[in-house]
Amino acid sequence: MIKKFFKLIAVVIILSTVAAGWYWNEYKIYLQTSISLHGTSSQIFSVNKGDRVRNIADNLFQKKIIQHPEYFRLYARLSKQAAKIKAGEYSLKPGMTVVDVIDLFVSGVVNQYSLTIVEGWTFKEALEQIRIDPNLKSTDNISRPYNKEAAVQLLKQLKSQYSHLEGLLYPDTYKFPKETTDFQFLKRAHDSMQKILQQEWQGRDKNLPLKTPYEALILASIVEKESGVSNERDKIAGVFIRRMNRKMRLQSDPTIIYGMGERYKGNIRRRDINEKTAYNTYQIPRLPPTPIAIPGREAIHAVLHPDKGKSLYFVADGSGGHVFSNSLKAHNRAVRKYILKGRKKN
Repeated sequence: MIKKFFKLIAVVIILSTVAAGWYWNEYKIYLQTSISLHGTSSQIFSVNKGDRVRNIADNLFQKKIIQHPEYFRLYARLSKQAAKIKAGEYSLKPGMTVVDVIDLFVSGVVNQYSLTIVEGWTFKEALEQIRIDPNLKSTDNISRPYNKEAAVQLLKQLKSQYSHLEGLLYPDTYKFPKETTDFQFLKRAHDSMQKILQQEWQGRDKNLPLKTPYEALILASIVEKESGVSNERDKIAGVFIRRMNRKMRLQSDPTIIYGMGERYKGNIRRRDINEKTAYNTYQIPRLPPTPIAIPGREAIHAVLHPDKGKSLYFVADGSGGHVFSNSLKAHNRAVRKYILKGRKKN
């Protein structure tokens, strides 16, 4: 009986060893096998906050991305990666193995979305794009109707030193992960503008008529709206700087348009030029009280490093650029050539 017992024990040990070997071999093959994705493109998978490795493995199994979720859990624990997995939205790509997937979850390299704020937009236009972006999480302080009260609240939340939101966002293409809120996006663009404005202000030319970084931002917004050709920004800035030094009015059409608001229908009439709004630089002998649009870094740099020429006037030449003149007489000739003839043709 004792011999039979030991033989039975030996058989059990042998079978267990064989089974363990088979199991371990299957486990190693599993780790080297590519995951299953629908089609040839990448597939989005989200790891939610608070998910344990069991939840993650089960979700992957339910979506038919992996088989044997127990092997997934085993590797995550044996490799001591389970506690390092970070929440977020990930792109799983064809050819990835379970090891690659877990490494990706540990790396925290989540899927990125992007939204571009364009030079020359108003704050209201930028806010609308932020609101409708499907990949930004909506919050009450952004989704509410935009009015004076909402603007005051936003300025407080942004901890802004200014009293108006116009021009305070930096134009750029911003990448962000899923679950980023619209306010987080807005604050990032706001903080970027403050940083860049200060950097440019520190390196400004001497003897400019601009007293503060905010005045530079205001003038940069006008240059941005006037500039159809990027290499003319410093020339346009030079015209405005020289006019300010001579106590001349800036006489910029975009300031008329901004002051008109929703009344602007595509044409500037004589009565619009003569209307004294807070922004109409044909009527006010100074800068407007706020920016009129979102300026880019090139426009900010231009007003702080303006062209050193002598021109005091410019007029659009009909091809996106401008003709610059040193005297009113020469400017009037350019107006007759490029503006009045163009109107007759139309």
